[in-house]
Amino acid sequence: MPNVRLQLDMKREAKSYIDSLYAILTATGLFGGPKYRLSGLTGMAFKFTVHERLLPLSVSAYGEWINEHRPGIDNLGIYTVLDAGRTRHPTFRHYQQDAVLWVKESLNRGVGVIYWIPEFGIIDGYDEEDRVFFVQDGWSGESQIVLYDNLGLNFTEFWYCQAFGGKVDIPLEAMILESLRLAIYDWDTPHKTLPNTDIGSGRLAYDFLIRALKQGDYDEGGAVYILDSYCYSREEICAYLQEARAVYPELGEASRLYEELIGILPLIRDGIIETSGARKVDRNQVELLTEQFAAAQQLEDRTVDVFRSLSERYPDPRRSIIPRWGIHTPK
Repeated sequence: MPNVRLQLDMKREAKSYIDSLYAILTATGLFGGPKYRLSGLTGMAFKFTVHERLLPLSVSAYGEWINEHRPGIDNLGIYTVLDAGRTRHPTFRHYQQDAVLWVKESLNRGVGVIYWIPEFGIIDGYDEEDRVFFVQDGWSGESQIVLYDNLGLNFTEFWYCQAFGGKVDIPLEAMILESLRLAIYDWDTPHKTLPNTDIGSGRLAYDFLIRALKQGDYDEGGAVYILDSYCYSREEICAYLQEARAVYPELGEASRLYEELIGILPLIRDGIIETSGARKVDRNQVELLTEQFAAAQQLEDRTVDVFRSLSERYPDPRRSIIPRWGIHTPK
């Protein structure tokens, strides 16, 4: 009976999807470079969503995952196969058993698979005799075991699997430009999980965060998780823009604005304290925190204006040649 173990090295640092993607793509030679570059080119670093009560789901609830992830993978020129949905659907078992087959096929080719645990992790092996997959979450060095019959089942109502294939070369300048257009779309779209409006995206996410901190009725653990993720992603964007301005000098102003934003992060991190072994927001510093987030919101707004100006200077075939899809050039 086959037994495949790829022993991929996944580390939780950024968004769990990017952590998973980076482990898989670097192991297969489909991507080379630092993780912040992958976060930037896929547009994932720019995704910022906040639940009105700062629930921890905010960090990964940035929209319909297939629609959110595929544009970033397309921008890298990488072929991908993915399936996802709700486990309550009567057809779930059929899709689940089909996924078991193509997940094993991917592992046989030496390519890991992204999997919603939750959050996102990777399937990096299987044992046919025991009918189990081996899953990494990026936190622990030990693998979790998921039965074939339990693939996709978890305490949420969602499931997700994604595999990868070959790659075509896309010019770096085209990838950077598209990543900025993805960033514009994220910033301008207030709600990514309609019809629900309890999660704010982009510019509105700042309003949700500031309001929740001021009102004081929020999830303690979720607030810390959001702030940690926010700080890390803003450092990723800053590093990405510092590189991107070598290709597009017009991004020098955006890079400068983000360097100013990075100067705010120590104050935000200082707003988190540890009491009784748990990290939480220091409520004595809420006023200072909300002032810093309001300043950061304005800096990001100005940064996105730089992205708009650059975007408008170049044709955008993806959004203009086939307008029937309902997406047009960000302006």
